[in-house]
Amino acid sequence: MTATETKRLSPKPAWLRVKAPTSPEYQRTRSLIRRQRLNTVFEESACPNIGECWAKGHATVMILGSVCTRACAFCNIATGKPDRLDPHEPERLAEAVTALGLEHVVVTSVDRDDLEDGGAGHFARSIEEIRKRAPAMTIEVLTPDFRRKDGAVETVVAARPDVYNHNLETVPRLYPSIRPGARYFASLQLLARVKTLDPSIFTKSGMMVGLGESREEVHQVMDDLRAADVDFLTIGQYLQPTPKHAPVDRFVTPDEFEAYAAMAAGKGFLLVSASPLTHSSYFAGDDFRRLRTARAAQLADAAAAS
Repeated sequence: MTATETKRLSPKPAWLRVKAPTSPEYQRTRSLIRRQRLNTVFEESACPNIGECWAKGHATVMILGSVCTRACAFCNIATGKPDRLDPHEPERLAEAVTALGLEHVVVTSVDRDDLEDGGAGHFARSIEEIRKRAPAMTIEVLTPDFRRKDGAVETVVAARPDVYNHNLETVPRLYPSIRPGARYFASLQLLARVKTLDPSIFTKSGMMVGLGESREEVHQVMDDLRAADVDFLTIGQYLQPTPKHAPVDRFVTPDEFEAYAAMAAGKGFLLVSASPLTHSSYFAGDDFRRLRTARAAQLADAAAAS
């Protein structure tokens, strides 16, 4: 047996094992999403936190279909010929999240390199429809990189989401094998551009560890994100979705995640979430409230110092 095959067959450590979802709240969320014919990132990406998040009524909804135009080595979303764009999806999305009674919703998507604007207009319409039906609901978008889509970021920012999230996913050295269709510095520039366009929007990015990166490389990503004025960083364990995907290089321990969190906090992020089960949408509503509190404290400290 090769070393790669050994890594693929390695059992998950105890801190990564989660119970199968069974709660009534989970079933209610699942049923509503089925009725509205919506895709969710929890199901499409085989997320291990689906039971916990759906039991709490947290939903990350994926627009623009369920087929991606890229083939990242870490992602379990289908790749191929994209779905036909559904012009009524933003309205159905708004109806569903309103029926769920969410305080905070995360809207993400597959990559749609086939569309002229990469799907930016669909993001903007989704934000607008949610605001019509639930003006108090806070909205987080997790967008693709909109590579070579002039004006796409501007379109989404103009719709004024509360949080703009775009994940770097891994360290730049691993991009050719893990995220071959993207460019590390293009993603950084996107995040910086959001802050330039509207400094009031919280910016957020996430990365996975356990893919073969070094601790120093992770620290450099933190520095790059702070240079782009990113507010919130999430760090979680990479879990191989299927044997066809990139193997797990190693399972990062909870103590190492705590060390990453402390380092990131010291570098000036408003908020850091780092744990084995963390992903970019994990408890996003709770994190948004913490973000607002942290910004208010930061502004108060600045005013006191002036």
